[in-house]
Amino acid sequence: MLEIGNIKEDKERIISGLKKKNASQEQIDLVDKIISEDDKRKVIQTNLDNILSKTNKLSDEIGILFKSGQASKATELKSEVAALKDESKILETQLKDVKELLEEMIIQLPNTPHVSVPFGQKAEDNEVFKAWDKAMPDLGENALPHWELAEKYNLISFKDGVTLTGSGFPVYKNQGARLQRALINFFLDEAISAGYQEIQPPLLVNKETAKATGQLPDKEGQMYYCEKDDFYLIPTAEVPLTNLYRDTILQKSDFPIKLTGYTPCFRREAGSYGSDVKGLNRLHQFDKIEIVRIEHPDKSYETLMEMVNHVESLLKKLELPYRILRLCGGDMSFNSALTFDFETYSAAQGRWLEVSSVSNFETFQSNRMKLRFRDDDGKTKLAHTLNGSALALARIVATLLENHQVADGIKIPEALQPYTGYNMIK
Repeated sequence: MLEIGNIKEDKERIISGLKKKNASQEQIDLVDKIISEDDKRKVIQTNLDNILSKTNKLSDEIGILFKSGQASKATELKSEVAALKDESKILETQLKDVKELLEEMIIQLPNTPHVSVPFGQKAEDNEVFKAWDKAMPDLGENALPHWELAEKYNLISFKDGVTLTGSGFPVYKNQGARLQRALINFFLDEAISAGYQEIQPPLLVNKETAKATGQLPDKEGQMYYCEKDDFYLIPTAEVPLTNLYRDTILQKSDFPIKLTGYTPCFRREAGSYGSDVKGLNRLHQFDKIEIVRIEHPDKSYETLMEMVNHVESLLKKLELPYRILRLCGGDMSFNSALTFDFETYSAAQGRWLEVSSVSNFETFQSNRMKLRFRDDDGKTKLAHTLNGSALALARIVATLLENHQVADGIKIPEALQPYTGYNMIK
């Protein structure tokens, strides 16, 4: 959630940022409405403060008058105090309504993109931050896509998933299940070695938790909702991990806070059809290891690059061709200020597949969840939050199977072999 002070003090930058994110005219118009409503709030607050001050002063006078035997005059003032209290109740109601309206409007605005974010409307407009500069895997004419490899080696059953649940819910089997577990442990161990604290959070969260990280109201239609209990299935571990510090005041010495967690992730992905969803390309349930950072504002962009380097190191160890994209304004998430996407190349499909997003949200999430710290002067300021996939397994499995296939099986990268217990899928 944007800070009201920034909206008022830097209106043109906020509007320019909204345009870069291809915000609707309705969202842009909200800026002036928010400023106007906040001016109204200030007037009400001033009037309320004055009345409360006057009430307190008269109450003191009433006490003195009674003590001095001037009961009649004291009674007159009591009537005036009663009228002031009635007026203050009206103002308090008005103030509450204005604050609720302000939050309702502000929460509809996306985060302001960082100055380095390129203009653009769609994925094709993203900027290649780091290109793959080596030869692509040469699989020959008989190369199979991962869904055929999965069937050939009895690794994954998409048919059983449809029977049990529906499309987008695969069943991992035999060496496929072992590979899945190996990747989870490998990614977690790599994160722990990099100083991240492992957390195992709930998979269901309440509305306040989903709202605090920006999933609500923006992504409500893409989340699975348990109506009876008013819970949401998490779309990423980012949601519960970051919320561990909701309503918290940190000290500077607490930074950096580094969290990691493995969870299944659940996304409805409504409106996705065709080749993009075949096999493991797009699922409703998939496994992911998330890394979350809570940082001092002066360090957050340095931290962002540390996280980018961490994800890059994983892909190098898995011996997968990859590239890094800096997302354009129109392709960024609602809550991100700057995002780098990682894609691995699917040699059998001849296309790039997204496997990670690493983002800096600056104060957008921390403002929603009141995540603050005390600076050297003892003043409270909003912390910065960041997160990244390290990594999302489904498409990693897809490209690993495809790119490492050979005539007599599928090779397992050396770094992963201690986790799988085998060096070849046959």
